[in-house]
Amino acid sequence: MDIRKHVEVCFTPGEYSYYKDEFEIVVVIDVLRATSAICAAFDNGIKSIIPVPTVEEARAYKEKGYLAGAERKGQIVEGFDFGNSPFSYMNKDFIGKEVVLSTTNGTKSLDVAKDAEIVVVGSFLNLDSLSNWLSLQDKNVLCLCSGWQDKFNLEDTICAGAICDFLINTGNFISDEDSSIAAKYLYQSAKNNFLGYLKSSSHRRRLKNLNLNEDIKYCLTPNQTDVIPILKDGKLVKL
Repeated sequence: MDIRKHVEVCFTPGEYSYYKDEFEIVVVIDVLRATSAICAAFDNGIKSIIPVPTVEEARAYKEKGYLAGAERKGQIVEGFDFGNSPFSYMNKDFIGKEVVLSTTNGTKSLDVAKDAEIVVVGSFLNLDSLSNWLSLQDKNVLCLCSGWQDKFNLEDTICAGAICDFLINTGNFISDEDSSIAAKYLYQSAKNNFLGYLKSSSHRRRLKNLNLNEDIKYCLTPNQTDVIPILKDGKLVKL
């Protein structure tokens, strides 16, 4: 009997229902930019983040006096002070604070996965520390890509492929799904130059058109932090 655990890749939140009961750990990935911003926030001393799927929920928290951010289609939603740029969270005013966040794709994925046994946040920023931690858990792992409005995207899939590749190389994990094999090969093609490989990706073009090049470079630079954000009772905290 094969006692190895499974690591698989789900391309979009819309496909999550096909996988959800088979995995104890779900890694939510939204490279550009929600999960990168979340990792940056914890790296810069934020206490906790309450992810909410809708702008209305974020606004309700804001009206109660919470620090609240919202982003839709790459831009800060009117009436909010910040969105999902990692640089927004490199702010000493946020140290020790609780923040509410709603984004186009990432917080939706967190909401979709919230009933899993363990939900953690993945990005290129915390790639090695997260992969190492996952390798020690002896649990089945699903990498849930946030995609773009429920469609496949390259950057999340490549990040998921990197996690898959690492776990399979430990000898303790296997992948069966074609999505996981595809993600792994995409990562192997891209790993020496994420920025160049993703030059023509749709979301990178979208963000470039919004003059968010510095965000893109930051989000595609691996291993800038060892923080692993984990969902506990509806809040993201540092593991």
